[in-house]
This record gives sequence, structure tokens and C-alpha cells, in this order.
Amino acid sequence: MDIDQNRLNDFLQRFVGDLGAVMAAGSIVVGDRLGLYKALADKPQRPEELAQRTGTAPRYVEEWLRGQAAGGYVEYDQDSETYSLSAEQAFALTDPDGPLFMPGAFELAVAALRAEPQITEAFRTGDGFGWHEHDAGVFSGCERFFRPGYSAGLIPQWLPALDGVEAKLKTGGRVADVGCGLGASTIIMANAYPRSEFTGSDYHEGSVVQARSRAADAGCAGRTVFEVASSQTFTGGPYDLVTTFDCLHDMGDPRDAARHIRESLAPDGTWMIVEPFAGDSTADNLNPVGRVYYSFSTFLCVPNALSQDGGYSLGAQAGEQPIRRLVTEAGFTRFRRVADTPFNIVYEARP
Repeated sequence: MDIDQNRLNDFLQRFVGDLGAVMAAGSIVVGDRLGLYKALADKPQRPEELAQRTGTAPRYVEEWLRGQAAGGYVEYDQDSETYSLSAEQAFALTDPDGPLFMPGAFELAVAALRAEPQITEAFRTGDGFGWHEHDAGVFSGCERFFRPGYSAGLIPQWLPALDGVEAKLKTGGRVADVGCGLGASTIIMANAYPRSEFTGSDYHEGSVVQARSRAADAGCAGRTVFEVASSQTFTGGPYDLVTTFDCLHDMGDPRDAARHIRESLAPDGTWMIVEPFAGDSTADNLNPVGRVYYSFSTFLCVPNALSQDGGYSLGAQAGEQPIRRLVTEAGFTRFRRVADTPFNIVYEARP
């Protein structure tokens, strides 16, 4: 075998970067849970001071800070031997309610990897592995990963881009949020449109229980109802708006779900479909975002779909054309792309 040394060195550099990123993921989760990032955002500090402020052990904090600085997540000043966060690092690492919050994504990744033995076995058998079977960090990490994007785009951009929907919600509409998880998207909409009624549904009972609690904490429990139901069995209607946030591709039978959504809509209703950003071909998705989604999809999306009846496993990078086809087969006559971000594409489907 002839080896091109330059190509091998390039590949080794990628390996070192990936290995460092894998181990750094755990450190980022630790820093978030212990409040290290938030405490460090105040001012430059030495490890001993940061440890004292956060009630942690100085030697652990020192090693953590060195690793974070090596990865570019923390700044290091050699002269003063202090560590700090730049404004950009603090923006991305310290505010779970802001438009960008990186630790949530790492919480999701670390929790998903705990299922490696089961996913490895699924590769051999072809069996599925359900969402409900994962570590609890998958549920909370998923919510913390996606919620900032929903907070930033849903009310100011995505809903106004739909034909006539925002006017209905302002005066009092009925909304079903299918596959709502912990209820982040439901609660964001309920708080923005207090005259409307919202029903969230998810097949995972544990998520529904948490969604109810979070709605109560947010002060919108009186306008939100959460039920344990699949995308093919959620109740109620006719709805002015049905939403599916980053979940259509997780379903074992998304075509049947689309039909049920169509039947649950009012004659002039709208289905808003939010899916991961993806092109229509594999080549279109061979980029950093595609890598993230393909990797998550291998551990989460495809196994979950294969654990359900239906025979589908679209995966997180399905792209627009398969979604358009599902929507059309379900009886919708209008379909268009209305908005996008680096991580999501928003589609509108109407009867």
C-alpha cells in the first residue's frame, strides 16, 4: 500500500481535532452544570478564584481551564496567569435563554453517546432504538439545543412568513404542536399569542410531564394542554395551525402523520414544518452542519424511526424533496419554503 505522507498528516490532524472535541464535550457539560462559564464571564480570574466562587476544587478547575483555553472556548493571559471569556464566548456559553447556547448541544451529544452499545447492536440486527429508551440528558439536551433557535426565529420571522397565520393567532386561533418534547416551542408561542389556545403532544410520557410543569412555570398553563399521543393519534381540531419542530424525520410513518395532520386542520389551516437544514443530495450535505446532523441522526433519528411501525427512516438530512412528496401524498396542494437559518428550514403546507 502506497501512503501519501501529506494526506496522512492531514488526516491525523483531523483525528487529533476530533478526539479533542469528543473529550472536550464532557468538559463543556461540566462547565455549564457547575456554573464555571457564568462565573468566568464577570472578569479575568485565576483558577483558585474561580474555584472559590463556584464551590469547586481548584486543581480540577485549573485543568479544566487549560483544556478550555487550548480549545478556544476560554481566553488565557500568560502575563497575569488569568483566564477569561471574550464577549463572543460569553454570548454563546452562558445564556440558556439567548439566541445561541452551545452547552445544550454538547449535553445532547454526551447523553446520546451513552447508548453506543445499543446502537452498535442495532447496526447488527437492523432493529430500532426508541427515543424513550435514551438517557434523560437526550431530552433536556435536545430542548436546550433547539430552543435558542426557536426563540430567535419563531415569533419574529417564521410565523409572520406564513400566509395569514399571525393574524389568526393574534385574535385567537387553535394550534397543535405535534412532537412537542419538553414544550419549548409550545410555550414560546403561547406566551407570544395569549388569545390563542395551544395543544402539545408527544408519545414520550416523561417529556409531556415536564412540558406541563414548564408551562405552569412560564405562566401559560391555562392556555396550553399537553397530551401523550403520537403524531398519528393526537386529538382535537379543527386547528388553524399545526406545527412539527425537528421531528417529522424521526417518525416511522411520517406519511400517515401528514395525513392525520391534514385531517385535523381547518379548511384554511396551515401546517408549519421545521426541519434540520439539508440539501436534497448527499453531496449537498457533506459540510460541517451536515456532519453534525448525520452523526446525531445515526444515534437518534434513524434508530427512533426504525423502532416504530411504518417503514420510514428519513434521517435528519432528508432534504426538501422527500418532505414535499410526503406532504403532497397526504393531500396538501400547496407547499413552499418560507424561511431558513444555518440549522433549520421552515416549510408551509396548506390544504
